[in-house]
Parts: sequence; structure tokens; C-alpha cells
Amino acid sequence: MGRRGLFKLLGTGAMLSGAVALTGYSYASQVEPRWLSLEQVRIAIPRLPEALEGLRIVQLSDIHLYPYTDLNHVREAVALANAQRPDLVALTGDFVLDHVDAIDDLAPVLAGLTARLGLYAVLGNHEMWLGAAPVIEGLARQSIPTLINRGLTLDVGGVLLYIAGLDDGWSGRPDLAKALAARPEGAVTVLMVHEPDLADATARDGRVHLQLSGHSHGGQVRLPGMGALVLPFLARKYDQGLYRLPGGPERRGLWLYTNRGIGVNGPPLRFRCRPEVTVLTLTRS
Repeated sequence: MGRRGLFKLLGTGAMLSGAVALTGYSYASQVEPRWLSLEQVRIAIPRLPEALEGLRIVQLSDIHLYPYTDLNHVREAVALANAQRPDLVALTGDFVLDHVDAIDDLAPVLAGLTARLGLYAVLGNHEMWLGAAPVIEGLARQSIPTLINRGLTLDVGGVLLYIAGLDDGWSGRPDLAKALAARPEGAVTVLMVHEPDLADATARDGRVHLQLSGHSHGGQVRLPGMGALVLPFLARKYDQGLYRLPGGPERRGLWLYTNRGIGVNGPPLRFRCRPEVTVLTLTRS
């Protein structure tokens, strides 16, 4: 091949590489961040009471309303969640990103979630950094309680289900003993914690069946063979999906689910890491 042919070939290769890079960036910035995934997860709990068999928990996390996440995206997630007919909805923190008053727009949309056993929330690190009080108050106006180192006992067909939440692990003061203080002996227990890596302490305690977390966004960008390029503090060990940790009730193990979130942070990109609405179904088998 002559020099002219070689330069032509190199130029064509450069143009193709540029086109591929531009297409990939367009996909990661415009398509995947809005392409909701519905994740269906079964949580096997030995000797689960009959009244809790098939109980459906929908989890939404890391909405980060404004500037990258808009209300239409949240409305789509709410509609998808409601279509699953959840018994309970868990909102695992980071409702806002840069502006705490975004909760005034977000909370009424979240109030459109329907679940016979109610909606429950915990705080994330962004609420702590921007000011937790307006978020707690905004959710409370829509009858969504924020569980900060406390829990509630729910009667489900005569069987007790305990739902608890911790303060943010990064900038708050999480107190697991306080959160579980009102737990009835033997009650199936679900713990909401924004940061997933706190699960090691939860497993050592031994009283929690299922921990629901977010925070990681799954890394937002995941490359084949490498996984997430960047992960935040307290989400570097359990960065997405379902885990089984040693410990938990009767030493059979703690289930942990880390949700990839609805919104984005930092560069507003997602690649091989779609935003998700999660349905977790409790079962004996």
C-alpha cells in the first residue's frame, strides 16, 4: 500500500472511531439514563409465615431530582412501580441532588405510589449535605414517614413485619440497635439503609432478614470485564444487585439488595447500568 493509500485508510479509521465514540456518548447520555429496567427478585426466607408469602416490596432509590433527572422520568418510574401492585414501597434515599427545595416538586409525585402497607423512606448523603429537615418535612406532608434509626411494626394478616431505617451512613449517625429496639422477637425484618456496605454490621447483628440499599448507582458506567469504573464511599463492596452475607436470622444469612437508582450524579451518563425499579418478593422457597 502506498503512502497516499495508507493516509486515506488512517483517515477513514479515525472518522469511524470518532463516529463510534459519538454514537456511544449519545447512547450513554441520552438513551440509557432514561431506559428504566424492571428487576424482579425473589427473597427466600426459611419458615416464612404464610401471611407473608408473596409479599411484594417495590424499591426506588437515588432519584436525584434536578438538573439531570426530571419529573417525567420519575412519573414513569412511579407508573411502573404501581403496575407491580406492591404491598410496600421502600424509598432508599438521595431524593435531591443540588437543590434541597426540589423535594417540593418530587414529594407530590412520589405520593402517587400506591401500596397497601404504605410508603417508607430513609435519608441519603445528599439530604444530609443540603439539609435534611426540608426533605423530611416535604415527605411528611405527603404522609411518607422517614425512618431515622427507628422502625415500625406492621400487622399483615395477623403476622408481624418489622420495617426499619437507619440514618445516613456517610454523614449521619446510624444506630442499628436503636432502629431495632422496638422489633418484636422473631418478626421478619426489613432494614432500609442508603449505603450498602453497612450490611456487614447488619449481618453481624443477626436480626435482619433483608437490607435494602442504593447509593452506588451501580457505578453508572460499567465496562465488560471491568465492572464499575468509579464507586462512592460505602458502596465499593456491594455495588449492585443481590447478595447473601453470612449471619442474619438463625445464621442462615442476610439478604442485601443494592438498587442502581433512578437518577444520576457527576457526569450524567449510564452505560450497561440502566436505572431500575425493583420488585422484591418474599417467599419460602
